[in-house]
Amino acid sequence: MALKTVSVAARPVRIALAAGVAGLALMTPVLAPAQANTPVLQGQTSLADLVEKVMPAVVNISAVTTSDSKGRNLPQLPQLGPDTPFGDLFEEFFNRRNQQGERQAPQQRRSQSAGSGFVIDASGIVVTNNHVIGDANEITVIFNDGLRLKAEVVGKDTKVDLAVLRVKHDKPLPAVKFGDSDKMRIGDPVMAIGNPFGLGGSVSSGIVSARNRDISQGPYDTYIQTDAAINKGNSGGPLFNMAGEVIGINTAILSPTGGSVGIGFAVPSSLAANVVEQLKEFGETRRGWLGVRIQSVDDATADALGLGAARGALIAGVDEKGPAKPAGLETGDVITKFDGKDVKDSRDLPRIVAATPVGKDVPVTIVRKGKEEQKTVKLGRLEDGEKVQTASANKPAAEAAKPAVANALGLELSAQNDDLRKRYSLKDGLKGVVVTKVDPNSNAADKRVMVGELIVEVGQEPVNTPDAVTKRLDALKKEGKKSALLLVSNGQGEVRFVAVAMN
Repeated sequence: MALKTVSVAARPVRIALAAGVAGLALMTPVLAPAQANTPVLQGQTSLADLVEKVMPAVVNISAVTTSDSKGRNLPQLPQLGPDTPFGDLFEEFFNRRNQQGERQAPQQRRSQSAGSGFVIDASGIVVTNNHVIGDANEITVIFNDGLRLKAEVVGKDTKVDLAVLRVKHDKPLPAVKFGDSDKMRIGDPVMAIGNPFGLGGSVSSGIVSARNRDISQGPYDTYIQTDAAINKGNSGGPLFNMAGEVIGINTAILSPTGGSVGIGFAVPSSLAANVVEQLKEFGETRRGWLGVRIQSVDDATADALGLGAARGALIAGVDEKGPAKPAGLETGDVITKFDGKDVKDSRDLPRIVAATPVGKDVPVTIVRKGKEEQKTVKLGRLEDGEKVQTASANKPAAEAAKPAVANALGLELSAQNDDLRKRYSLKDGLKGVVVTKVDPNSNAADKRVMVGELIVEVGQEPVNTPDAVTKRLDALKKEGKKSALLLVSNGQGEVRFVAVAMN
Protein backbone atom coordinates (compact mmCIF):
# COMPACT_ATOMS: atom_id res chain seq x y z
CA MET A 1 0.00 0.00 0.00
CA ALA A 2 1.29 3.43 -0.83
CA LEU A 3 2.40 5.47 2.13
CA LYS A 4 0.25 8.51 2.79
CA THR A 5 1.87 11.43 1.00
CA VAL A 6 1.14 14.91 2.28
CA SER A 7 0.98 17.58 -0.43
CA VAL A 8 2.17 16.69 -3.92
CA ALA A 9 1.18 13.50 -5.73
CA ALA A 10 3.78 10.82 -6.21
CA ARG A 11 5.74 10.23 -9.40
CA PRO A 12 6.44 6.70 -10.65
CA VAL A 13 9.64 5.04 -9.53
CA ARG A 14 11.97 4.18 -12.39
CA ILE A 15 14.76 1.61 -12.36
CA ALA A 16 17.28 2.42 -15.03
CA LEU A 17 18.43 -0.36 -17.34
CA ALA A 18 21.54 -0.55 -19.50
CA ALA A 19 21.99 -2.64 -22.61
CA GLY A 20 25.01 -4.95 -22.58
CA VAL A 21 26.45 -7.63 -24.76
CA ALA A 22 24.44 -10.26 -22.98
CA GLY A 23 21.24 -8.26 -23.08
CA LEU A 24 19.66 -5.94 -20.48
CA ALA A 25 21.11 -5.67 -17.01
CA LEU A 26 20.36 -3.59 -13.93
CA MET A 27 22.63 -0.61 -13.51
CA THR A 28 24.44 -1.00 -10.21
CA PRO A 29 27.31 0.96 -8.74
CA VAL A 30 30.75 -0.64 -8.74
CA LEU A 31 31.82 -1.24 -5.17
CA ALA A 32 35.41 -1.62 -4.02
CA PRO A 33 36.09 -4.89 -2.18
CA ALA A 34 35.79 -4.51 1.58
CA GLN A 35 39.03 -4.59 3.50
CA ALA A 36 39.37 -7.00 6.38
CA ASN A 37 38.89 -5.45 9.82
CA THR A 38 37.82 -2.10 8.39
CA PRO A 39 37.54 0.21 11.41
CA VAL A 40 34.23 1.90 12.21
CA LEU A 41 34.42 5.68 11.86
CA GLN A 42 34.86 7.50 15.12
CA GLY A 43 31.47 8.37 16.69
CA GLN A 44 29.59 5.99 14.38
CA THR A 45 27.82 3.03 15.98
CA SER A 46 26.71 -0.07 14.11
CA LEU A 47 23.00 -0.91 14.24
CA ALA A 48 23.59 -4.51 13.18
CA ASP A 49 22.93 -6.05 16.60
CA LEU A 50 19.72 -4.04 17.00
CA VAL A 51 18.53 -4.98 13.52
CA GLU A 52 19.25 -8.65 14.16
CA LYS A 53 17.21 -8.47 17.35
CA VAL A 54 14.03 -6.82 15.99
CA MET A 55 13.96 -7.70 12.27
CA PRO A 56 12.18 -11.06 12.73
CA ALA A 57 9.13 -9.28 14.22
CA VAL A 58 8.76 -6.83 11.31
CA VAL A 59 6.51 -8.09 8.53
CA ASN A 60 5.41 -7.24 5.02
CA ILE A 61 1.67 -7.07 4.42
CA SER A 62 -0.04 -7.95 1.16
CA ALA A 63 -3.66 -6.83 0.89
CA VAL A 64 -5.87 -7.98 -1.99
CA THR A 65 -9.21 -6.38 -2.73
CA THR A 66 -11.63 -8.12 -5.08
CA SER A 67 -14.76 -6.39 -6.32
CA ASP A 68 -17.29 -6.98 -9.06
CA SER A 69 -16.92 -4.85 -12.17
CA LYS A 70 -19.43 -4.50 -14.94
CA GLY A 71 -18.49 -5.30 -18.49
CA ARG A 72 -17.93 -2.49 -20.96
CA ASN A 73 -21.08 -1.21 -22.59
CA LEU A 74 -21.04 -1.00 -26.34
CA PRO A 75 -21.54 2.46 -27.81
CA GLN A 76 -25.06 3.41 -28.78
CA LEU A 77 -25.16 3.97 -32.55
CA PRO A 78 -28.08 5.17 -34.65
CA GLN A 79 -30.28 2.51 -36.21
CA LEU A 80 -29.03 1.50 -39.65
CA GLY A 81 -31.68 0.58 -42.13
CA PRO A 82 -31.25 -2.20 -44.71
CA ASP A 83 -30.78 0.38 -47.44
CA THR A 84 -27.86 2.03 -45.61
CA PRO A 85 -24.42 1.20 -47.04
CA PHE A 86 -22.93 -1.71 -45.04
CA GLY A 87 -26.03 -1.59 -42.79
CA ASP A 88 -26.48 -5.37 -42.84
CA LEU A 89 -22.81 -5.92 -41.87
CA PHE A 90 -23.00 -3.50 -38.92
CA GLU A 91 -26.23 -5.09 -37.70
CA GLU A 92 -24.78 -8.59 -37.84
CA PHE A 93 -21.58 -7.48 -36.04
CA PHE A 94 -23.33 -5.75 -33.14
CA ASN A 95 -25.94 -8.47 -32.74
CA ARG A 96 -23.15 -11.03 -32.39
CA ARG A 97 -21.30 -8.85 -29.83
CA ASN A 98 -24.48 -8.28 -27.83
CA GLN A 99 -25.20 -12.00 -27.71
CA GLN A 100 -21.69 -12.68 -26.43
CA GLY A 101 -22.07 -9.93 -23.84
CA GLU A 102 -25.29 -11.46 -22.53
CA ARG A 103 -23.55 -14.78 -21.99
CA GLN A 104 -20.50 -13.18 -20.35
CA ALA A 105 -20.54 -13.42 -16.55
CA PRO A 106 -19.75 -10.30 -14.49
CA GLN A 107 -16.01 -9.92 -14.16
CA GLN A 108 -14.18 -9.36 -10.88
CA ARG A 109 -11.62 -6.64 -10.43
CA ARG A 110 -8.61 -7.55 -8.34
CA SER A 111 -6.24 -4.96 -6.85
CA GLN A 112 -3.25 -5.57 -4.62
CA SER A 113 -1.35 -3.29 -2.26
CA ALA A 114 1.62 -3.74 0.02
CA GLY A 115 2.73 -2.21 3.29
CA SER A 116 4.47 -3.02 6.53
CA GLY A 117 3.61 -4.07 10.06
CA PHE A 118 5.02 -5.64 13.21
CA VAL A 119 4.12 -8.36 15.69
CA ILE A 120 3.43 -7.19 19.24
CA ASP A 121 2.31 -10.51 20.72
CA ALA A 122 3.84 -13.94 20.16
CA SER A 123 0.33 -15.39 19.78
CA GLY A 124 0.04 -13.58 16.43
CA ILE A 125 -1.17 -10.00 16.97
CA VAL A 126 0.07 -7.68 14.21
CA VAL A 127 -0.18 -3.88 14.05
CA THR A 128 -0.26 -1.83 10.83
CA ASN A 129 -1.94 1.25 9.33
CA ASN A 130 -5.62 1.14 8.49
CA HIS A 131 -4.91 2.57 5.03
CA VAL A 132 -2.60 -0.38 4.30
CA ILE A 133 -5.43 -2.91 4.43
CA GLY A 134 -8.39 -0.69 3.57
CA ASP A 135 -11.34 -2.95 2.67
CA ALA A 136 -9.19 -5.87 1.56
CA ASN A 137 -10.81 -9.30 1.14
CA GLU A 138 -7.56 -11.17 1.60
CA ILE A 139 -4.60 -10.18 3.81
CA THR A 140 -1.30 -12.05 3.95
CA VAL A 141 1.43 -11.39 6.50
CA ILE A 142 4.92 -12.23 5.22
CA PHE A 143 7.81 -12.71 7.63
CA ASN A 144 11.47 -12.02 6.94
CA ASP A 145 12.24 -15.77 6.76
CA GLY A 146 9.60 -16.29 4.06
CA LEU A 147 6.80 -17.56 6.30
CA ARG A 148 3.40 -16.51 4.91
CA LEU A 149 0.28 -16.49 7.08
CA LYS A 150 -3.28 -15.48 6.30
CA ALA A 151 -4.54 -12.70 8.57
CA GLU A 152 -7.93 -11.65 9.88
CA VAL A 153 -8.86 -8.14 10.96
CA VAL A 154 -9.35 -7.74 14.70
CA GLY A 155 -10.24 -4.06 14.57
CA LYS A 156 -9.62 -0.80 12.71
CA ASP A 157 -9.50 2.88 13.67
CA THR A 158 -9.73 5.51 10.96
CA LYS A 159 -9.13 8.48 13.27
CA VAL A 160 -5.56 7.41 14.15
CA ASP A 161 -5.14 5.24 11.01
CA LEU A 162 -4.37 1.99 12.84
CA ALA A 163 -5.42 -1.63 12.33
CA VAL A 164 -4.86 -4.77 14.38
CA LEU A 165 -4.60 -8.15 12.63
CA ARG A 166 -4.40 -11.72 13.91
CA VAL A 167 -2.46 -14.62 12.38
CA LYS A 168 -2.27 -18.21 13.58
CA HIS A 169 0.86 -20.35 13.77
CA ASP A 170 1.81 -23.53 15.60
CA LYS A 171 4.82 -21.83 17.18
CA PRO A 172 5.26 -18.57 19.10
CA LEU A 173 6.10 -15.72 16.74
CA PRO A 174 8.89 -13.18 17.26
CA ALA A 175 7.47 -9.98 18.77
CA VAL A 176 8.50 -6.48 19.78
CA LYS A 177 6.96 -4.18 22.37
CA PHE A 178 5.92 -0.54 22.56
CA GLY A 179 8.25 1.95 24.20
CA ASP A 180 7.46 5.37 25.67
CA SER A 181 7.44 7.96 22.88
CA ASP A 182 7.00 10.75 25.43
CA LYS A 183 10.59 10.15 26.55
CA MET A 184 11.97 10.72 23.07
CA ARG A 185 13.74 14.03 22.57
CA ILE A 186 14.46 15.95 19.41
CA GLY A 187 17.81 14.64 18.19
CA ASP A 188 17.43 11.12 19.63
CA PRO A 189 18.42 8.38 17.13
CA VAL A 190 15.70 6.18 15.62
CA MET A 191 15.55 3.31 13.14
CA ALA A 192 12.81 2.36 10.67
CA ILE A 193 12.24 -1.07 9.13
CA GLY A 194 9.69 -1.82 6.46
CA ASN A 195 8.77 -2.72 2.91
CA PRO A 196 9.52 0.41 0.81
CA PHE A 197 8.54 -0.02 -2.86
CA GLY A 198 8.20 -3.76 -2.19
CA LEU A 199 11.81 -4.12 -1.05
CA GLY A 200 11.02 -5.99 2.15
CA GLY A 201 13.25 -5.94 5.19
CA SER A 202 14.76 -2.52 4.43
CA VAL A 203 16.42 -0.62 7.28
CA SER A 204 16.97 3.14 7.53
CA SER A 205 18.09 5.31 10.41
CA GLY A 206 17.94 8.94 11.46
CA ILE A 207 16.85 11.09 14.34
CA VAL A 208 13.69 12.53 15.83
CA SER A 209 13.43 15.77 13.86
CA ALA A 210 10.41 17.19 15.70
CA ARG A 211 7.55 16.17 17.97
CA ASN A 212 3.83 16.88 18.21
CA ARG A 213 3.46 17.67 14.52
CA ASP A 214 -0.03 18.54 13.30
CA ILE A 215 -0.32 17.66 9.60
CA SER A 216 -4.13 17.92 9.45
CA GLN A 217 -4.70 14.21 8.94
CA GLY A 218 -7.04 13.63 11.87
CA PRO A 219 -8.45 14.93 15.17
CA TYR A 220 -5.55 13.59 17.25
CA ASP A 221 -2.54 14.68 15.19
CA THR A 222 0.63 14.59 17.29
CA TYR A 223 3.11 12.96 14.92
CA ILE A 224 6.78 12.27 15.46
CA GLN A 225 8.75 13.75 12.57
CA THR A 226 11.88 11.89 11.49
CA ASP A 227 14.52 12.08 8.79
CA ALA A 228 14.94 8.31 8.69
CA ALA A 229 14.18 7.33 5.10
CA ILE A 230 10.48 6.46 4.85
CA ASN A 231 8.92 5.69 1.46
CA LYS A 232 5.82 4.19 -0.06
CA GLY A 233 5.40 0.72 1.41
CA ASN A 234 6.81 1.73 4.80
CA SER A 235 3.26 2.45 5.96
CA GLY A 236 2.45 0.57 9.15
CA GLY A 237 6.08 -0.28 9.87
CA PRO A 238 7.78 0.39 13.21
CA LEU A 239 10.01 3.28 14.21
CA PHE A 240 12.40 1.96 16.88
CA ASN A 241 14.40 3.61 19.61
CA MET A 242 17.88 2.29 20.32
CA ALA A 243 16.52 -0.14 22.91
CA GLY A 244 14.55 -1.94 20.20
CA GLU A 245 11.19 -0.61 21.38
CA VAL A 246 8.53 0.69 18.99
CA ILE A 247 8.06 4.40 19.68
CA GLY A 248 6.19 5.20 16.46
CA ILE A 249 4.25 3.73 13.54
CA ASN A 250 5.36 5.14 10.18
CA THR A 251 2.33 6.63 8.47
CA ALA A 252 2.93 9.62 6.19
CA ILE A 253 5.58 11.57 4.30
CA LEU A 254 5.86 15.13 3.06
CA SER A 255 7.34 14.98 -0.41
CA PRO A 256 7.17 16.76 -3.77
CA THR A 257 8.33 13.57 -5.50
CA GLY A 258 6.50 10.79 -3.64
CA GLY A 259 9.82 9.51 -2.30
CA SER A 260 11.71 10.26 0.88
CA VAL A 261 13.10 13.77 1.21
CA GLY A 262 13.81 13.37 4.90
CA ILE A 263 10.40 14.40 6.24
CA GLY A 264 8.44 11.42 7.52
CA PHE A 265 5.76 11.15 10.19
CA ALA A 266 4.97 8.40 12.67
CA VAL A 267 2.05 7.93 15.05
CA PRO A 268 3.64 8.06 18.53
CA SER A 269 3.36 4.97 20.72
CA SER A 270 1.84 7.07 23.52
CA LEU A 271 -1.22 7.49 21.29
CA ALA A 272 -1.11 4.17 19.42
CA ALA A 273 -0.67 1.77 22.35
CA ASN A 274 -4.01 2.64 23.95
CA VAL A 275 -5.85 2.37 20.62
CA VAL A 276 -4.24 -1.01 19.91
CA GLU A 277 -5.29 -2.34 23.33
CA GLN A 278 -8.89 -1.26 22.74
CA LEU A 279 -8.97 -2.86 19.30
CA LYS A 280 -7.51 -6.08 20.73
CA GLU A 281 -10.03 -6.21 23.56
CA PHE A 282 -13.21 -4.87 21.97
CA GLY A 283 -12.58 -4.91 18.22
CA GLU A 284 -13.39 -1.19 18.24
CA THR A 285 -12.35 2.02 19.98
CA ARG A 286 -13.96 3.32 23.18
CA ARG A 287 -12.86 6.91 23.52
CA GLY A 288 -13.90 9.39 26.15
CA TRP A 289 -16.41 12.10 25.22
CA LEU A 290 -16.82 15.50 26.85
CA GLY A 291 -19.47 17.01 24.60
CA VAL A 292 -18.00 20.45 23.88
CA ARG A 293 -16.79 22.38 20.85
CA ILE A 294 -13.50 24.14 21.45
CA GLN A 295 -11.21 26.68 19.82
CA SER A 296 -7.72 27.99 20.40
CA VAL A 297 -6.87 30.87 22.71
CA ASP A 298 -4.69 33.57 21.14
CA ASP A 299 -3.07 36.50 22.96
CA ALA A 300 -5.96 38.88 22.32
CA THR A 301 -8.51 36.35 23.57
CA ALA A 302 -6.38 35.58 26.63
CA ASP A 303 -6.27 39.29 27.47
CA ALA A 304 -10.02 39.63 27.07
CA LEU A 305 -10.62 36.60 29.32
CA GLY A 306 -8.12 37.66 31.96
CA LEU A 307 -5.98 34.55 31.48
CA GLY A 308 -2.70 36.41 31.58
CA ALA A 309 -1.18 34.24 28.85
CA ALA A 310 -2.59 32.22 25.96
CA ARG A 311 -3.35 28.75 27.32
CA GLY A 312 -6.05 26.13 27.56
CA ALA A 313 -9.01 25.27 25.33
CA LEU A 314 -11.86 27.76 24.98
CA ILE A 315 -15.34 26.21 24.99
CA ALA A 316 -17.23 27.60 21.98
CA GLY A 317 -20.29 25.40 22.45
CA VAL A 318 -21.77 22.78 24.78
CA ASP A 319 -23.71 19.78 23.50
CA GLU A 320 -27.16 19.74 25.10
CA LYS A 321 -26.98 15.95 25.53
CA GLY A 322 -23.29 15.68 26.35
CA PRO A 323 -21.54 15.04 29.70
CA ALA A 324 -20.30 18.64 29.98
CA LYS A 325 -23.80 20.11 30.32
CA PRO A 326 -24.85 18.47 33.61
CA ALA A 327 -21.34 19.05 34.97
CA GLY A 328 -21.88 22.80 34.69
CA LEU A 329 -19.42 23.62 31.89
CA GLU A 330 -20.48 26.65 29.86
CA THR A 331 -19.67 28.42 26.65
CA GLY A 332 -16.82 30.84 27.37
CA ASP A 333 -15.12 28.64 29.96
CA VAL A 334 -11.45 27.89 29.36
CA ILE A 335 -10.33 24.37 30.26
CA THR A 336 -6.77 24.55 31.62
CA LYS A 337 -6.49 21.10 33.22
CA PHE A 338 -8.26 17.80 32.56
CA ASP A 339 -7.89 14.72 34.76
CA GLY A 340 -4.77 16.20 36.33
CA LYS A 341 -3.11 16.88 32.96
CA ASP A 342 -2.30 20.41 31.81
CA VAL A 343 -4.13 21.59 28.69
CA LYS A 344 -1.54 23.86 27.09
CA ASP A 345 -3.58 24.53 23.96
CA SER A 346 -6.76 23.37 22.26
CA ARG A 347 -4.97 20.50 20.46
CA ASP A 348 -4.17 18.82 23.78
CA LEU A 349 -7.74 18.43 25.02
CA PRO A 350 -9.18 16.00 22.39
CA ARG A 351 -6.23 13.63 22.85
CA ILE A 352 -6.43 13.69 26.65
CA VAL A 353 -10.21 13.21 26.66
CA ALA A 354 -10.06 10.39 24.10
CA ALA A 355 -7.49 8.49 26.16
CA THR A 356 -9.49 8.80 29.41
CA PRO A 357 -11.66 5.78 30.38
CA VAL A 358 -15.36 6.02 29.56
CA GLY A 359 -17.51 6.50 32.66
CA LYS A 360 -14.73 7.96 34.81
CA ASP A 361 -15.50 10.94 37.08
CA VAL A 362 -12.91 13.41 35.86
CA PRO A 363 -11.78 16.58 37.66
CA VAL A 364 -11.70 19.57 35.30
CA THR A 365 -10.10 22.94 36.00
CA ILE A 366 -11.67 25.89 34.19
CA VAL A 367 -11.25 29.66 34.13
CA ARG A 368 -14.60 31.48 34.09
CA LYS A 369 -14.63 35.27 33.87
CA GLY A 370 -11.07 35.43 35.15
CA LYS A 371 -11.58 33.11 38.13
CA GLU A 372 -10.43 29.50 38.40
CA GLU A 373 -13.07 26.90 39.23
CA GLN A 374 -13.20 23.12 39.64
CA LYS A 375 -15.80 20.88 37.99
CA THR A 376 -16.31 17.12 37.84
CA VAL A 377 -17.47 15.44 34.63
CA LYS A 378 -18.65 11.85 34.24
CA LEU A 379 -17.13 11.04 30.86
CA GLY A 380 -19.26 9.61 28.08
CA ARG A 381 -18.25 7.54 25.07
CA LEU A 382 -17.33 9.38 21.87
CA GLU A 383 -18.74 6.73 19.56
CA ASP A 384 -22.13 7.10 21.28
CA GLY A 385 -21.87 10.88 21.31
CA GLU A 386 -21.36 10.98 17.54
CA LYS A 387 -24.84 9.48 17.17
CA VAL A 388 -26.52 12.02 19.42
CA GLN A 389 -28.76 14.45 17.61
CA THR A 390 -28.66 18.11 18.62
CA ALA A 391 -31.82 19.25 20.40
CA SER A 392 -34.17 21.32 18.29
CA ALA A 393 -33.92 25.06 18.70
CA ASN A 394 -36.46 27.01 20.74
CA LYS A 395 -39.11 29.09 19.03
CA PRO A 396 -38.04 32.64 18.25
CA ALA A 397 -39.13 35.38 20.64
CA ALA A 398 -41.46 38.13 19.51
CA GLU A 399 -39.59 40.83 17.63
CA ALA A 400 -39.91 44.58 17.71
CA ALA A 401 -41.73 46.30 14.89
CA LYS A 402 -38.67 48.30 13.85
CA PRO A 403 -35.05 47.30 14.54
CA ALA A 404 -32.70 49.58 16.46
CA VAL A 405 -29.30 50.24 14.88
CA ALA A 406 -25.92 51.02 16.44
CA ASN A 407 -22.31 51.27 15.27
CA ALA A 408 -19.44 49.81 17.28
CA LEU A 409 -16.06 48.18 16.59
CA GLY A 410 -16.44 48.98 12.90
CA LEU A 411 -19.73 47.07 12.79
CA GLU A 412 -23.25 48.20 12.04
CA LEU A 413 -25.54 46.25 14.35
CA SER A 414 -29.31 45.75 14.14
CA ALA A 415 -31.88 44.01 16.28
CA GLN A 416 -33.42 40.90 14.72
CA ASN A 417 -36.67 41.02 12.78
CA ASP A 418 -38.40 38.91 10.11
CA ASP A 419 -36.81 40.79 7.24
CA LEU A 420 -33.23 40.33 8.53
CA ARG A 421 -33.80 36.68 9.43
CA LYS A 422 -35.06 36.00 5.91
CA ARG A 423 -32.35 38.09 4.23
CA TYR A 424 -29.49 36.33 6.00
CA SER A 425 -31.14 32.87 6.31
CA LEU A 426 -30.94 32.90 10.10
CA LYS A 427 -32.07 29.74 11.78
CA ASP A 428 -35.11 30.02 14.04
CA GLY A 429 -34.37 30.47 17.72
CA LEU A 430 -30.96 32.12 17.39
CA LYS A 431 -30.18 34.90 19.87
CA GLY A 432 -28.04 37.97 19.35
CA VAL A 433 -27.64 41.14 17.31
CA VAL A 434 -27.32 41.06 13.52
CA VAL A 435 -24.20 42.41 11.79
CA THR A 436 -25.53 44.39 8.82
CA LYS A 437 -22.32 46.16 7.77
CA VAL A 438 -18.57 45.70 8.36
CA ASP A 439 -15.93 48.40 7.92
CA PRO A 440 -13.27 46.72 5.71
CA ASN A 441 -10.52 48.65 7.54
CA SER A 442 -11.61 47.54 11.01
CA ASN A 443 -10.05 44.94 13.30
CA ALA A 444 -13.38 43.09 13.19
CA ALA A 445 -12.97 42.68 9.43
CA ASP A 446 -9.43 41.37 9.99
CA LYS A 447 -10.90 38.81 12.37
CA ARG A 448 -13.41 37.79 9.66
CA VAL A 449 -16.59 38.97 11.32
CA MET A 450 -19.04 39.03 8.40
CA VAL A 451 -22.33 40.60 7.41
CA GLY A 452 -25.23 38.31 8.32
CA GLU A 453 -23.58 36.91 11.44
CA LEU A 454 -24.83 37.45 14.98
CA ILE A 455 -23.09 38.94 18.01
CA VAL A 456 -24.38 36.68 20.79
CA GLU A 457 -22.17 37.80 23.68
CA VAL A 458 -19.84 40.68 24.46
CA GLY A 459 -17.34 40.14 27.25
CA GLN A 460 -19.12 36.87 28.14
CA GLU A 461 -22.48 38.56 28.70
CA PRO A 462 -25.47 37.95 26.39
CA VAL A 463 -26.62 40.83 24.17
CA ASN A 464 -29.93 40.99 22.30
CA THR A 465 -30.04 44.67 21.27
CA PRO A 466 -27.51 47.02 19.68
CA ASP A 467 -27.80 49.27 22.76
CA ALA A 468 -26.76 46.35 24.99
CA VAL A 469 -23.63 45.91 22.84
CA THR A 470 -22.51 49.52 23.20
CA LYS A 471 -23.19 49.56 26.95
CA ARG A 472 -21.18 46.40 27.46
CA LEU A 473 -18.28 47.79 25.42
CA ASP A 474 -18.27 50.94 27.53
CA ALA A 475 -18.11 48.81 30.66
CA LEU A 476 -15.16 46.83 29.32
CA LYS A 477 -13.28 50.03 28.51
CA LYS A 478 -13.79 51.25 32.07
CA GLU A 479 -12.33 47.94 33.30
CA GLY A 480 -9.20 48.71 31.30
CA LYS A 481 -9.74 46.02 28.65
CA LYS A 482 -7.94 46.57 25.35
CA SER A 483 -10.11 44.13 23.40
CA ALA A 484 -13.64 42.81 23.56
CA LEU A 485 -14.32 39.09 23.43
CA LEU A 486 -17.27 38.52 21.09
CA LEU A 487 -19.23 35.29 20.76
CA VAL A 488 -20.15 35.27 17.07
CA SER A 489 -22.70 32.92 15.48
CA ASN A 490 -23.29 32.13 11.84
CA GLY A 491 -26.79 31.72 10.42
CA GLN A 492 -26.93 28.03 11.39
CA GLY A 493 -26.00 28.58 15.02
CA GLU A 494 -22.33 27.56 14.88
CA VAL A 495 -20.43 29.86 17.22
CA ARG A 496 -16.85 30.99 17.74
CA PHE A 497 -15.06 33.50 19.94
CA VAL A 498 -13.40 36.54 18.40
CA ALA A 499 -11.30 39.08 20.29
CA VAL A 500 -11.66 42.53 18.66
CA ALA A 501 -9.51 45.52 19.58
CA MET A 502 -11.45 48.44 21.06
CA ASN A 503 -9.05 51.26 20.08
